[in-house]
Amino acid sequence: MNWTSGYVTEIDYPHGYYRELAPSSMALAATVAGVSTAIGERPLRYLELGCGQGLSLNVHAAAGEGEFWGTDFNPAQARNAQHLAAAAGSGARIFDASFEELLDQPDLPEFDVIALHGTWSWVSAENRATIVDLVRRKLGVGGVLYISYNCQPGWSVDMPLRQLMAMHAERAGTSRALPQRIDEALAFAQSLADAGSGYFRAHPSSVEWLKRVHTQGRNYLAHEYFNRDWQPMYFAEVAQAFTEAKLTFAGTATLLDPVQRDTLPEPARKVLSGITDPLMHETAVDYLSNQRFRRDLFVKGPLHIAPAGRKERLLDTPFMLLSPPADIPMKLAVGGGEINLQENIYRPLIEAMADKAGAPRTVRELQADPRCRKIPYGQIVQGMQVLCGTGFAHTAQPRAAIDKASQRCKALNDHLLARARVSEQVEILASPVTGIGIPVLRFQQLFLLSMQQGARKRSEWTRFAWDTLQAQGQRLVKAGKAIDSPEENLKELEIQAAQFETGRLPVLKALGIA
Repeated sequence: MNWTSGYVTEIDYPHGYYRELAPSSMALAATVAGVSTAIGERPLRYLELGCGQGLSLNVHAAAGEGEFWGTDFNPAQARNAQHLAAAAGSGARIFDASFEELLDQPDLPEFDVIALHGTWSWVSAENRATIVDLVRRKLGVGGVLYISYNCQPGWSVDMPLRQLMAMHAERAGTSRALPQRIDEALAFAQSLADAGSGYFRAHPSSVEWLKRVHTQGRNYLAHEYFNRDWQPMYFAEVAQAFTEAKLTFAGTATLLDPVQRDTLPEPARKVLSGITDPLMHETAVDYLSNQRFRRDLFVKGPLHIAPAGRKERLLDTPFMLLSPPADIPMKLAVGGGEINLQENIYRPLIEAMADKAGAPRTVRELQADPRCRKIPYGQIVQGMQVLCGTGFAHTAQPRAAIDKASQRCKALNDHLLARARVSEQVEILASPVTGIGIPVLRFQQLFLLSMQQGARKRSEWTRFAWDTLQAQGQRLVKAGKAIDSPEENLKELEIQAAQFETGRLPVLKALGIA
């Protein structure tokens, strides 16, 4: 039997980072849902199944506390992940084992978190059964399963189009590289659309989806849509599968979901309010929103937090901004729609959080801030949910955890900054203050690298960045077009450096990165 089991291995999975995989993200989402878990109750043991290039796993191992394990059966990807772990000195244990092989390891401990991002949708039924068995046997009492997956009913219209493209790429054989076969599959699908296909006439949204797919990176498309096994599932099917592992659905891992549900039209909210069965309730939500992708938390033996206890936990939770206040818009694009933030609530909150050089502030401290005293507790908490859910804020770790993580984060970040000299694959750096990865664009990483080497003036940062790019025959892109002349490239970099110095750099300092 081929070791790949039908999974794409010809080209690498992208170096993606997913903050929802962070234990702190899961802990906050569980608290918002009113559920107590083992996270924070004992020394953490964490396992990621299908960790890809290992960026998320290694950022969390460096920036957080605990014992981190991961596996990805692609040995090239596992090796990259191992290099990151070695660079950070985090002790993360990473393997190229299949799920079955991992489960057979005699020293595999019980875990407090088992996480898998997308993997569930891309593996065979046999592998899904092995995942359930592994969770049943190796997730400790109070432990959390994070699982994200393509779901129904949102995929029902586009599934035939994905099947068509995957079949075309498979039937083309292996004489041509997979990216070329993907391009040919996309072109074939487009030719059917242009020929007046009845399928596309009946489903015009698939025409738009095909256009969006054309613009996406081929590494991403290969792993997302061109595996042999690709199965969007209904929420209730996933929940039922993990019932066999003694797990209970605890809530969504996406902090924006509860907020968005509150903004559904009144008739929809009325329907939901009358549904007491949790599986039926979530299923109805998916139909109301035509959901295509879910991020769920399941817990083995969840304990429910009384409202008063939940309030106390949230009052004492420290939050901090991840972006300059000026970069946080009052209209956010979310899940194909928009959320309009109330200026009289969010502006005072953001201003209060930006005080004291962006140091963490608890909800209790925000309540006491003169700018926020008129904002009710519930609106402050919802404001934190929205800001965290959109990546503009996050919880902060205790001082002792920050101190322990600082050296590991510096070592990992130094490694990633060195990579930035030759590659733009990774645009994330690890924050010991928050325990998560923070987006940092490649040219911003080059600015930081030049500062590490003693540069103090913006002109020195821009010259270093331009010399690095120019040596590799690269140019900046503005408004979708490459900037040709060295003078114009330097001018654009100077603009970016000025904005970085006054905006992003102070935030990175507060986050323990710069």
